[in-house]
Amino acid sequence: MKVWIKYLIGLVLGVLAAFILPLNIPSVDSAVSTMSEIAIRFGRYAVIPLLFFGTAMSMFNLRSKKHILKTSLWTAGTIVGSTLILVALGLLSILFVSLPRIPISVEKISEVPQIDIKQMILNVFPFSGFDSLKDGIYLLPVFVLAAFAGGACASDPNDSKPILSVFDSAMKLCQTMSAFFVEWLSVGMIAIACYWMLQARTIFASPTFLPIFLMLLVDFVIVAGLIYPLILRLLCKDLRPYHVLYASLCSIITGFFTGDSNITLLTNTRHSKESLGIHDETNNFALPLFSIFARGGTALVTTICFVTILRSYSSLGFTFFDVIWIFAVSFITSFALGSFPVGGTFVSLTVICAMYGRGFEAGYLLLRPAMPILCSFACAFDVLSSITGNYIVAVKTKKIDKIELKHYI
Repeated sequence: MKVWIKYLIGLVLGVLAAFILPLNIPSVDSAVSTMSEIAIRFGRYAVIPLLFFGTAMSMFNLRSKKHILKTSLWTAGTIVGSTLILVALGLLSILFVSLPRIPISVEKISEVPQIDIKQMILNVFPFSGFDSLKDGIYLLPVFVLAAFAGGACASDPNDSKPILSVFDSAMKLCQTMSAFFVEWLSVGMIAIACYWMLQARTIFASPTFLPIFLMLLVDFVIVAGLIYPLILRLLCKDLRPYHVLYASLCSIITGFFTGDSNITLLTNTRHSKESLGIHDETNNFALPLFSIFARGGTALVTTICFVTILRSYSSLGFTFFDVIWIFAVSFITSFALGSFPVGGTFVSLTVICAMYGRGFEAGYLLLRPAMPILCSFACAFDVLSSITGNYIVAVKTKKIDKIELKHYI
């Protein structure tokens, strides 16, 4: 059975369970929340080991073959390009389609998360390199440590043969482990989908946020069904661009219902290799970078949310400067969300509201009740961008062996 079908079955069972279970019963909510958290932790369990050993071997191979520059440039260009496209789409959507105003909230400002750029940079270089492996949330320190290790091995391959053998064996072991976790996470999807639906039922009880959800759904269909396939057709000369969308179904389901960009790194890595035929050296280098920095979907959702907030408070239009400011800040902020694999939309929105000022500092409170679903859409966009971008990098660097559609997992 295809992996995405297993996830779909788990999703359906979880949603059905949410309609059977009673609402607003603390013990029920607590039990489902705990099971969902266990399932998510289970899915994340192999992320750091696979990331470390996979990146180390990828960096060694890329540097040894002198492909590191070309791969890096295509990865960076694809991340920036996809983010620009998604922010532009979000801004155009909300500027040309006026959504109904959201009732003003009387809730007071509480403590909100902040993007601490200084601390993020310091975390990349802790006092001990081994400390990089302790945090299972922020992936960049692990990536940097592994890149240094793999690059050092490439500088003297003969003396590095023993450790390279260890890295290669450990990477293959981690790939086997991750395949196991990806398979069995489909069972955990029952609890994850159930918990998500219990939250969503409360949100959907009011029609207030339905228009913004519909706009995001339409934008996702446009991106998945038109924009990205067209890009693949033009850039990769691919006559069947929708096979990338098919290969990403499992990751999209996982990303939407968990809202976690880290956990989808496992599903993206496996499907990129076993469905799309992308080589390990590209998967283990490009995909972590996409997971950390390619948050264009989060920027798209943030842009739509922020403009909706402004329109809810005021009927005044937007100047050209306002449009450029929203575009630029949403675009730039998206690259600083690597330490927020969950809830990046909320963090980005609070930061933009604070930067805009003019009495809108608490504007994010209007959309806080709908944040679980908004974060789900953002993660779905980001997951699709990651696997599509990874495919583009693989094609352009010739690190791919095409697999027939019937053999996709």
